[in-house]
Amino acid sequence: MGAGGKRALAVVIGLVVLLATGAVPVAIAGLIAACAMILLGVLPVKQAYRGINWTVVVLVAAMFPLSTALTVTGAGEKVARVLIDAVGGLGPYALLAGLFVLTAILGQVISNMATALIMIPIALSAATETGVSARPVLMGIAVAAAASFLTPIATPVNLMVMGPGGYRFGDYWKLGLPLLLLFFVVAVFLVPVFWRF
Repeated sequence: MGAGGKRALAVVIGLVVLLATGAVPVAIAGLIAACAMILLGVLPVKQAYRGINWTVVVLVAAMFPLSTALTVTGAGEKVARVLIDAVGGLGPYALLAGLFVLTAILGQVISNMATALIMIPIALSAATETGVSARPVLMGIAVAAAASFLTPIATPVNLMVMGPGGYRFGDYWKLGLPLLLLFFVVAVFLVPVFWRF
């Protein structure tokens, strides 16, 4: 291992220690590690700058106000009310399934991080209205938002491998659909085992 590799390993170990001890918030720990990589000469500033996916940064930053607006204007509650009217009487598992489907559909056309930000206020309103714990509902949203497998635009990784892999738009659902169904089972039936309603 070269000198740069040893410095990078030291930074990663430092990051893990900061995260494990909770000495600083996660975002601060990540920022410290990123700055340390540059200051120690492991990564040039230009390369670090090129490595940032600015489209994702702008999209996620734009979704924060949208998420806040959903909460403040009551739009999140209205969407939650429609969902509850459709599946609320069928129990908490049906609510989780409904939230999963809504999140998974949205997650195929916009970033999964942005999808989670949009769905959180809706999920919280739905949990409050039905009287179930928010923990399994939010964990179900996290699993559903991660199930962005059907289109190449769902996550940056899907898009990045499309060109080099020679994939077409329609290729993604072939493996993505079975994975999506697996994530559905995890979100609806396994999440409540660990986070009770």
